[in-house]
Amino acid sequence: QVQLVESGGGLVQPGGSLRLSCAASGMIVSAGRMGWYRQAPGKQRELVATIVGGSIFYGDSVKSRCTISRDNAKNTVYLQMSSLRPEDTAVYYCNSWRPGADYWGQGTQVTVSS
Repeated sequence: QVQLVESGGGLVQPGGSLRLSCAASGMIVSAGRMGWYRQAPGKQRELVATIVGGSIFYGDSVKSRCTISRDNAKNTVYLQMSSLRPEDTAVYYCNSWRPGADYWGQGTQVTVSS
């Protein structure tokens, strides 16, 4: 059974940083595409970043402020976020995708506020 467990969210002041973690079980993070998405209240879920093999893609809203990485030994994917803004407030979800298989974590809340 595939499980994705996010952690690392919380309350941070504008301009601050956070590192989100996505620990995977029942699958291997280096196989297929891993990604982070976010959903703010009243808005559609949007892409933050994906990593597949050695290729990385960032959504326009976070480009240059986020770094996605993968630790194959720990079977974990990370999202390092910096220069956070109030508009980054959202629930952040980890995703694993490969043909015929699409899995989501339960999400972790990130709130950027002074």
